Amino acid sequence: MIKKINEIMPKNCTVTKVEPEGLSTVIYIKDINAFYSNDRLIKDLAGALKKKVTIRVDPTELMDIERAKEAIVNLVPQDAEIKNITFVPEMCEVRIEAIKPGLVIGKGGSILKEIMLRTNWAPVTLRAPTMPSSTLDGVRKIQVVEAVERKKFLVNIGKKICQDPPQSDWIRVVTLGGFKEIGRSCLLVQTPNSKVLIDCGINPATFDPTKTYPYLNLAGFSLKELDAVVISHGHMDHMGFLPYLFAYGYDGPVYCTPPTRDFMILLQQDYLNLCKKVFNIDAPYTKKDIYRELRNIITVDYEEVVDITPEMKMTLYNAGHILGSASVHLHIGEGAHNLVYSGDIKFGFTRLFDPAHTRFPRLETLFVESTYGGRNDISVNRFDSEKRLMSIIRETIAKRGKVLIPVFAVGRSQEIMLVIEEYARRDPEFNIPIYIDGMIMEASAIHTAYPEYLREQLQRRILSDRSPFESPLLNVAKGTSKEEIVNGDPCVILAPSGMLTGGPSYEYLKMMADDEKNSLIFCGYQSALSLGNKIQKGMREVPILGDDGKTKALNINMRVETAEGFSGHSDRAQLMAFLKNLRPTPERVLTMHGDWGKTEEFARSSGMMLRKESRALADLEAVRLR
Repeated sequence: MIKKINEIMPKNCTVTKVEPEGLSTVIYIKDINAFYSNDRLIKDLAGALKKKVTIRVDPTELMDIERAKEAIVNLVPQDAEIKNITFVPEMCEVRIEAIKPGLVIGKGGSILKEIMLRTNWAPVTLRAPTMPSSTLDGVRKIQVVEAVERKKFLVNIGKKICQDPPQSDWIRVVTLGGFKEIGRSCLLVQTPNSKVLIDCGINPATFDPTKTYPYLNLAGFSLKELDAVVISHGHMDHMGFLPYLFAYGYDGPVYCTPPTRDFMILLQQDYLNLCKKVFNIDAPYTKKDIYRELRNIITVDYEEVVDITPEMKMTLYNAGHILGSASVHLHIGEGAHNLVYSGDIKFGFTRLFDPAHTRFPRLETLFVESTYGGRNDISVNRFDSEKRLMSIIRETIAKRGKVLIPVFAVGRSQEIMLVIEEYARRDPEFNIPIYIDGMIMEASAIHTAYPEYLREQLQRRILSDRSPFESPLLNVAKGTSKEEIVNGDPCVILAPSGMLTGGPSYEYLKMMADDEKNSLIFCGYQSALSLGNKIQKGMREVPILGDDGKTKALNINMRVETAEGFSGHSDRAQLMAFLKNLRPTPERVLTMHGDWGKTEEFARSSGMMLRKESRALADLEAVRLR
């Protein structure tokens, strides 16, 4: 690698060091002006190395931080609205966080180039959220504080990945959770030389240890032997158990999209609080383990091809489920096998995202979710769903009642907010306050930091300072007690958890259930083990834990409705359409992430349609792919 670099780089650039750093090859030089005098250099280097190349100026040549900061402020237009300028000497980088990072970059990267030429610091742009986000602030600060350790970690990972690819004579997968069930998703992809885990979740609907966590103890090796973990998206049933790996010896990389990283930190910390304050149980990991995890996360953008072991290349594609959700494509060996792990997918219309990606370079084995894979799992038309939701809200408000919509903080809450906000824009007379409780506003703020992951129309609204997440109709419940909201004027309340298994929605339910004027509207999936599922199926007297710690009965006198069509999962028709649109057609389909019976039904139907092998796997099965 160094030999190739020396052949391409002009002598007057003066290369002082070359080192692999995570997914990138970093080249340190003395003279940045000499480098920029040839516009083809960076392309020639990337083509020769077949790696992402980063150019940095040798630390001895960096401008004094105060002078460099002054130069940056003078170069960047005020309209960019810079929020923070942070120098990271360990990486020779300056991170510029702004509301409008495009103005920091400049046309064709002209301003970034000028910053580097004047200061010698390598500029990195970050988009600031349009709303305050303690999670994003925390994530970005910790990465700077941990820069020394993170640098060591990235160099170590880079060296491992750069090794010559070994020859593997077999490839297998082991199902460690989330097969013929929903929750604790976890799949091991293994060769004689690589061990990669895709997802590592919990079942948030139960605290029974035999049903909550994946079967990591039956993987057959120490967690220290894992080469990498890939997380498809930031829901607890796919990443909620990840810090446990770091608590018990894992110290390798975690690959995911940038929004997934932020949601992981947000929801995992909330899980610790729920375990301690609400359920009075010990969590399987601590805050320190979450920080260790954060240090080791390497973010990857959609459609960026990266090496995660010497013999495995990974590409993430839009899954259409939540912000940053991804389908995982693994290219194993020199074309030996290609698999796609769908994650949770939405192949249909939503107000937030484009439909799931269906075109892959190669594809032999597909692991596909089947949450709504049953024969009768056909959702209603989305337009009718929105109409029904607003009709229930209007009818409830007309009776001077209040509406409780239990939602997942990430995904469904933003979708419902967009529906109500759109309705209010079209009908000026609709001025009912919408109370947002729990982590919904924090999750919404993270959405505003990544508009490029959203539908184009929504992107434009956020980028033009018309974010629907900042509508005057929305009221953050933080400054108002739940009792005041419940006893006040008619309103709509959006609160997690989406399955009423705890959190603010559970507290509101206890206060609102007895009043027949109120309404409870389910807009998302209810796990078979959840309280939400029991109420949805007609139970009108449910056991709850009283303030004294004793179990008592809660009478459900409020109106209970389900507004279908808002799920972030594909229904049966959309799943079949997803398979039909896949290019190339997979040779083998393995169904997962569905309740018992639905995975089998979907496997039979997909096999008949594609005329290919199709099976519904159960937990703890091992399948040889090659």
